[in-house]
Amino acid sequence: MCESNAYVKRGDAEELILAEVARVEPVEGGYKLIGLLGDEMTVNGAIDEINLLNHKILFVESA
Repeated sequence: MCESNAYVKRGDAEELILAEVARVEPVEGGYKLIGLLGDEMTVNGAIDEINLLNHKILFVESA
């Protein structure tokens, strides 16, 4: 499968916020994440890194 896991950077740690992300859509102030099974959530912040080889999307939250 080609899905990635989404994480948010909190301090020195990375917290998993949604597994098997199939789609990322920009919205005002952040991104809407849509999972393989239809789960949805919004991240308020910016993309810090996308690593397609490791299937990882890393966000930093807005203050």
